[in-house]
Amino acid sequence: MSYKKPMVIWGALVLLSIMLSACNIIPTPERIIETVVVEKTVETIVEKVVEKVVEKTPEPITEGLKTLVICQSEEPDTLYLYGENTLAARHIQHAVYDGPIDNRTYAYQPVILEKLPSIEDGDAIINAVTVQAGDIVVNDAGDPVELTEGMMVRPFGCRSTECAVEFEGPPMEMDQMFVTFKLIGDLTWSDGEYLTVDDSIYAFELAADPSTPVDKFTIDRTASYEAVDDRTAIWIGLPGYIDKTYFTNFWPPLPRHLWQEQQGYGAADLLEAEEAARMPIGWGAFVIKEWVPGDHITVEKNPLYYRAAEGLPYVDNVIFRFVSDPNSALAQLISGECDIVTPDALSADLTPLLLKLEQESVLKLASAPSTMWEHVDFGIGSAPAYARPDFFGDVHMRQAFAYCLDRQMVVDTVLYGRSNVINSYFPPAHPYYAADLTEYPYDPKKGQALLEEMGWVDANVDGVREAKDVKDISDGTRLEFTWLSFTDALRTQYMQIWQQNLAGCGFMVNLENVPVGQYFSNGPDGPLLGRRFDVASFASSVEPSCERYLSNAIPSANNGWIGDNVSGFTNPHFDAACKRVLSALPGTADYIEGHQEAQRIFAEQLPVLPLFSHYTLAAIRLEVKDFVMDATEDSAMWNIEMFDTR
Repeated sequence: MSYKKPMVIWGALVLLSIMLSACNIIPTPERIIETVVVEKTVETIVEKVVEKVVEKTPEPITEGLKTLVICQSEEPDTLYLYGENTLAARHIQHAVYDGPIDNRTYAYQPVILEKLPSIEDGDAIINAVTVQAGDIVVNDAGDPVELTEGMMVRPFGCRSTECAVEFEGPPMEMDQMFVTFKLIGDLTWSDGEYLTVDDSIYAFELAADPSTPVDKFTIDRTASYEAVDDRTAIWIGLPGYIDKTYFTNFWPPLPRHLWQEQQGYGAADLLEAEEAARMPIGWGAFVIKEWVPGDHITVEKNPLYYRAAEGLPYVDNVIFRFVSDPNSALAQLISGECDIVTPDALSADLTPLLLKLEQESVLKLASAPSTMWEHVDFGIGSAPAYARPDFFGDVHMRQAFAYCLDRQMVVDTVLYGRSNVINSYFPPAHPYYAADLTEYPYDPKKGQALLEEMGWVDANVDGVREAKDVKDISDGTRLEFTWLSFTDALRTQYMQIWQQNLAGCGFMVNLENVPVGQYFSNGPDGPLLGRRFDVASFASSVEPSCERYLSNAIPSANNGWIGDNVSGFTNPHFDAACKRVLSALPGTADYIEGHQEAQRIFAEQLPVLPLFSHYTLAAIRLEVKDFVMDATEDSAMWNIEMFDTR
């Protein structure tokens, strides 16, 4: 545990070892090592640790109790669920609330619900409802409106624009969703009052209030959200609204008995009320004990936690300490003042040192892929004003490019082996990932053979291929183009490595890194959204998925240069597969099969080459157990009730 005085001697010995070995941390290419100033980092941390160990060795907080100290980068402004939505707040909210629904490994999991509703099980249904002029419905564009003649709407059973009809006046039938949620039994608030679905209804009422600053998208498309009994609630959507994530439409409970009935707070009052913003009660594993501004928040074990009979939580107190400087956070971990340093409290340039400390058994590292993935987009359909040879219109050129890229080497060096090469916009752990995708392992001979077949040869033996009888390209045109990205260290590093890979296959690649604001500036002048590039790389989130590459997602003058399909890729078979997904509900055959077929076409046609998943990294002391990070839970505190120490 933290705060043990023997750590002083042990920590000093560790620091001596770090200083003696700091110059040879990770065997990476020279051009990468130049960007990592390891000795300076170590010296800074050494100074901080020595200062803290010599001058400040705190006494134990509570004798005989297990206390865990978590260092995070920021202090939250508020803990109110409808206050500012920050990662700093979510870390602590996971301790106070448990669920009601978690999002783990790209799938939702019930926590205080008996199950997630589903169409297959019958606790979510789509009924035909008769509507008439004047009713509030969701139109074909997805907007809640008053039904009037001439409006385009989707009749019962219609799930896409292709089957929308014009409302002509007589009553008609439309889809309406009914979703039933059921709480598990024996839930109580930390003050001892029973928790019922009425508390979820109260949370919905607060969220719907105009003074509550939360997104109203689902609320505006809700016909009703009501309690059937103490444990059962039914959400009903407006006619015409088919919600793909209908199974999440259970609002996290808030204590009506305390905030409304006892204290009389309105929605606007709760934004500033101490009971909501700084000392909220919950049903989770811990309750707020104290908040010392600028320093820490302490939570203590909730004896009324619904899993207390399982011995949870395993620790008695958790202190969330606010440490804005990554070097200081790591120093406090080494000195024993922190047990866990969250990913947001670390910086990328500390990774070599963290790996060295892990190798020397000073600490443990926990990592997980993030929902962001890196990719390189080919300029397939560039803007008309961007004149250049059409290098990438031929899929074989895109495939040759892929075979000539050693993606695994970048994962092993630049990303220190903490990530993985990917072959789709979905990671392999995603439930809808297609396992039988075309893959492009590093195989420069195969890439060179494809180039030869297309007519790209190096006749003058200068290392750069030229066109010879290549369709739509003049003979003698050099295989020379620009790889565009922005100026951060990650992209600068991997572009330099892959420039050399591609040179080995006969590509002449010029690198250009521009400021991020310029890179993502609006079209038509912006290089990315204006489709004025040869190849360009950046990161995207896993969701949205296939719709990012639909033909109608190409940014152009017609749509105001808005869209994610910057490569200009068009493929009717891909469009059909993706639209099959968009017109279906999750879990259905159309949804799953559409996703998998779209990925197969994407991997074969390769409008975009997936590179690797980004990752998050946390540092923990050796004594900490059951700290598990997850790709889709942005806060590493999602299972805080399971954290323990030896």
